[in-house]
Amino acid sequence: MNTFQAHIVREYGPFPGAEAIHGVSYDGRLVWFATGEKLQALDPASGEVVRTIDVAARAGTAYDGRHLFQLADGRINKIDPGTGGVIATIASPAGEDSSGLAWAEGSLWVGHYKARRILQLDPETGTLLRVIAAERFVTGVTWVDGQLWHGTWEDGASDLRRLDPASGEVQEVVGMPSGTGVSGLESDGADLFFCGGGESGKLRTVRRPRGAARADVNRS
Repeated sequence: MNTFQAHIVREYGPFPGAEAIHGVSYDGRLVWFATGEKLQALDPASGEVVRTIDVAARAGTAYDGRHLFQLADGRINKIDPGTGGVIATIASPAGEDSSGLAWAEGSLWVGHYKARRILQLDPETGTLLRVIAAERFVTGVTWVDGQLWHGTWEDGASDLRRLDPASGEVQEVVGMPSGTGVSGLESDGADLFFCGGGESGKLRTVRRPRGAARADVNRS
């Protein structure tokens, strides 16, 4: 297992009216983040919030290339980002213990927070397809370059972990500075992670370690 110390590239926020940052996602241009009763969209270049959608947003957020998905109260709402309307809803098997949310290769991936698990779901029916065990509480979840990463926040400490998706074995750990938590987690598709900072009200970008191997993993 490789271990690294987090390189925080930039901090955003706190944001007016946002008591906490929950889920985080990225649509290739804007960073979407959940703040309880709203989804907000940040331009990461300017640091300005440029969109707001009024929707329950108390846990993970994901984007499939066309739609946003938002966890709230044990449900996953599928949202049209153009209108802000909820167009479908499925139940999460993790119920109200659902945390992170990611989209990868046709599936939704849900963090089951205190159960220390990551769940693969059919996005149309919510059917549970696979369970991946983790060693610590699971907050945000993301995939990049065939790698499965999740955030942790337990006993006052947070880190980012890369897991073997077959065995759940921890392959890399990126330790966050003391007092810096990770709620939501998303990759920019390259070498940065967007990390929600929970009740700090901040978003942070963290550099993905250059030593991280690019693995071709079948995620379907």
